[in-house]
Amino acid sequence: MTEVLLKQEPAEGVLMLTLNRPAARNAIDLGLLDALTNAFADFRDDARWRVAILTGTPPAFCAGLDLKTFSVPDAPRHLVTELITSIPHLGKPIIAAVSGSAFTGGLEMVLACDFAIAAEEARFADTHAKIGALSGSGMGSRLPHRVGTAWAKQMMLTCAPIDAATALRIGLVNEVMPAEALVSRAVTLATQIAAHDPELIATARGVVDDAANLTLAEATRIEQAALAKRKARGAMSWNTTL
Repeated sequence: MTEVLLKQEPAEGVLMLTLNRPAARNAIDLGLLDALTNAFADFRDDARWRVAILTGTPPAFCAGLDLKTFSVPDAPRHLVTELITSIPHLGKPIIAAVSGSAFTGGLEMVLACDFAIAAEEARFADTHAKIGALSGSGMGSRLPHRVGTAWAKQMMLTCAPIDAATALRIGLVNEVMPAEALVSRAVTLATQIAAHDPELIATARGVVDDAANLTLAEATRIEQAALAKRKARGAMSWNTTL
């Protein structure tokens, strides 16, 4: 029987994607790369899906690239870069649910998601320096943006992993919980997001992402412009059933 490299489990408005190479700690090989590329394209283009959850079959979230595949000189590493850097631009929220190690390319995928939650045993590391490589998928920009320059330097220069409690403290993840509660919590969060107007969610998400790269004054102008555009389309509706 052919191994399913990427499990896809649909729910109401929510698509859960589970990396499924547990024997290889869910490292990305060519097969998983293709599966992820196709799944993200479907998620982007299919109106059924409003939110995605990205997780991994224990014992890991993702150990990064499968070096047996990608250490050769002509390996298509640029395709992995394209995959990871595409995640923030799919137009819909993606939650990372990390139950185990998220190392190097795996950590880059976590950073590319809108936010992350983690199991208590989760570990995070950037090992590019250890293998004599430099990230091309956002580690040097997204990691300091998420955790600050000092912690980014510590992680990138030492290659030493940090635990889930530290990841929570420095803002790498939003919540930490027992492993058995992780997927359920991710589904709850995703379902809460999926219940709202997808166009409004996309606008709010865009405002946050654009404003995060600007000064406070510029960010305020972006927020005000988004609100004015929304109002120009008609009166805002309020969900009174909440």
